[in-house]
Amino acid sequence: MSVWLIRLCISALLLTLIFHFVPFRQVWAAARQISAPLWLASLALFLCGHAASAAKWRILIGNGVSYRQAFRAHLAGLAANLALPSVAGGDVVRAGLVMKHANDKGRLAMGSLADRLLDTLGLVMIAFASATLAWGHRLDSKIWLGWPLLGLFLLVACGFGAAFCLDSFVRGREPSGKLMRLLSKLTHSAAGLARSPGRLLLCLAISMVVQCLFVVINIGFARAAHVEAPVAAWFYAWTTAKIIAIAPISLGGLGVREASMAGLLRPFGADPAQVIAIGLVWQSLLYVSGLIGFLIQLRRPVRRAALEQAL
Repeated sequence: MSVWLIRLCISALLLTLIFHFVPFRQVWAAARQISAPLWLASLALFLCGHAASAAKWRILIGNGVSYRQAFRAHLAGLAANLALPSVAGGDVVRAGLVMKHANDKGRLAMGSLADRLLDTLGLVMIAFASATLAWGHRLDSKIWLGWPLLGLFLLVACGFGAAFCLDSFVRGREPSGKLMRLLSKLTHSAAGLARSPGRLLLCLAISMVVQCLFVVINIGFARAAHVEAPVAAWFYAWTTAKIIAIAPISLGGLGVREASMAGLLRPFGADPAQVIAIGLVWQSLLYVSGLIGFLIQLRRPVRRAALEQAL
């Protein structure tokens, strides 16, 4: 609870600073230009994106969990992300809700970790590519896009190689102790994922498509609010701001994401008040979807106590 209060205070402080430099009436005027039908359509697209994300997670965690179970747990994870100390808190909740159905608990743990890593990798790739397009001739594309992405892929390849080596090392020995047996199972699950590069690439592609869908939703808000900024700039600013907001210092990224997007889009001529308004409208989608996930879980008496305890 103390961590949650600290994050709440940081978000409140950031919002106070934002509205000190950017008048609230300007932000409110920009937000009012986004109509209710557009917001509802965006919420539907947002939930469709998370339906695809749930399918991606199910591919990674192995057999035993139905898509319906995975989707319900994924929605519960969205709710937990708004209350627990970090994004990993939501991952823990959704994994816990399907644990009894999973055939391989080690695969469930490693698949959930791989899901988070692929999401982050996809965000970084989109950010680099869109930054190159947005800044154009100001940057050397070979240095900005090629080298960082090559480094990322080499890092991923090293991770795969390490998983294989550790799996071979552990399997050649009889693990003693509960901790070693757990590490052996996790290592074997990681090696199993690494042996299916096609599956990982498919999940990476799904993740990137979903993230691009979320950017398009924000661009739709920007068009309604008459924000002047190139499309590539929106892809660059939104993905970069989301990466920054991953840091567990605020309540669901509230305040951090809005300030980051306003700063990143300012060189492209976007009005900070309008950008902050769009960020807050986007936050409303996050909170409503989290509420939907929480209400769905309340309809399951067997899981209700466990979810409330986690939150």
